[in-house]
Amino acid sequence: MTTTALLLALAAAFVHALWNVLLARARDPQAATAVALLTAEVVFAVPALLAWRMDRSVWPYIVASGALQVVYFALLVAAYRVWPLSVVYPVSRGVAPVLVLMIGIAVLGHSTSVGQVSGVCLVGAGILLVRGLRPARGAGVAVGLVIACVIATYTLVDKRGVTHAGALPYLEISMLMPALLYASTVARAKGLPALRAEVSRSTLVAGIATFGAYCLVLLALQRAAAAPVAAVRETSVVVTALLAGRFLAEPVGWMRVAGAAVVACGIALLSLA
Repeated sequence: MTTTALLLALAAAFVHALWNVLLARARDPQAATAVALLTAEVVFAVPALLAWRMDRSVWPYIVASGALQVVYFALLVAAYRVWPLSVVYPVSRGVAPVLVLMIGIAVLGHSTSVGQVSGVCLVGAGILLVRGLRPARGAGVAVGLVIACVIATYTLVDKRGVTHAGALPYLEISMLMPALLYASTVARAKGLPALRAEVSRSTLVAGIATFGAYCLVLLALQRAAAAPVAAVRETSVVVTALLAGRFLAEPVGWMRVAGAAVVACGIALLSLA
């Protein structure tokens, strides 16, 4: 993994943690997410046109990525309304790079190493710490695992897709239909006043950060393999666990923080192996 790809993935981790916390603390996370996605489409429209590069072969990837992003945001926001961010986020982000690695080995024929296997074990141990021992958290963990599957799938799709287009134009076009579809669905269900109520500085920042974070990931994917990029990106689990305790008043005790740290160590080992 090159130094440039590493720095891009690390930057994406911090920005990703930021927008997740901003949306999770909103009064209406569903409406706030809709506003954030529309904001991102508007803000990045001109830069995407200026950096335009799209081959005709990219369209199947854009369609697949867009569909997966709709599922991802719907699941994520629904999860944040019911379960703590400090449980859902570490599980979904921690398992995703493991799935990317496993699919790479089983489907794409990539080789593995002792370091990668050790990383998988650390991620699993960290997730158990984050989950805790109380059965009531099991549903949150299950949803986190489903989200992880979606993340792993769109990461592999985008790894191929971004080779046929510039990172920013690819992101702008692939997220256009998901943003419009998600916002229209929320508007029909809750009304336009609900969307207007979530227009705020924090929501606008979250929107810019949403696209900014994944644009950094796409740039990293152009420079390195999917598994290490996905792994380094998920160091955001530690940042998010700490921010959830500070800004969301979630009960982030030593076990969750330790679990998030172990997950981060595991995915760091995956990236270096």
